[in-house]
Amino acid sequence: MSDIDREGPSPHEVASYLRRNPRFLAQFPDLALGLVVPRDSGPATSLASYQLEVLRDKNRELNRRLQELFANAQDNERLAVRVHQQALLLMRQRSATDTLRALAANLAEDFAGELFQVLLFERPADLEDDAPWLRVISRGNPRLAPFEEFLAAGEPLCGRIDPDKLEVLFDARTVEVQSVALLPLNGRGMLAVGSHDANRFFPGMGTLFLRMMADSLEAALARFDEASPER
Repeated sequence: MSDIDREGPSPHEVASYLRRNPRFLAQFPDLALGLVVPRDSGPATSLASYQLEVLRDKNRELNRRLQELFANAQDNERLAVRVHQQALLLMRQRSATDTLRALAANLAEDFAGELFQVLLFERPADLEDDAPWLRVISRGNPRLAPFEEFLAAGEPLCGRIDPDKLEVLFDARTVEVQSVALLPLNGRGMLAVGSHDANRFFPGMGTLFLRMMADSLEAALARFDEASPER
């Protein structure tokens, strides 16, 4: 093809030139306004408008993420306050029984607990009567066999758990429990919080505040150990 037959550079040559000279359109703004870029969801628009719309999309996404972070921060702050208040409440109690009752009331009122169960390996000396949310099973009882791995690990367990574990924890209420947060009490027992919602507790969820709640209960109960101040 001769120079006469050729009308101009090929599209590939133009693209290559623009890549080597990214400020070319800044020198010729009228050319930039005349260029069009196809959009998936609308008619062609000028390059400047397209770039502006892209920036607006990014800005909207950043604002959405900031709003989510702000909302999460507020939720965490409120939860931290409630966990702190619960710890103070438990430490003010004068007996193991009062501590357990205070925990039960607090879980029901301030944390909107649907179902919860405290399972202890030893019966508190001052416990006069049983409560539906309290169960005492000695550490060597065969019923605790399904929990051996959990107790050995000493880590919270969240999500759906096996029916044999639910039976030990919630007994007749097992059918109501769709998800559980199960917390170890440092060799003293377990604290289980159940929900009717299968997605309320799930594997991989954050357990920081749950750990703090369990630690507070264990520390509050340890004050009333008869054998020694430390367990």
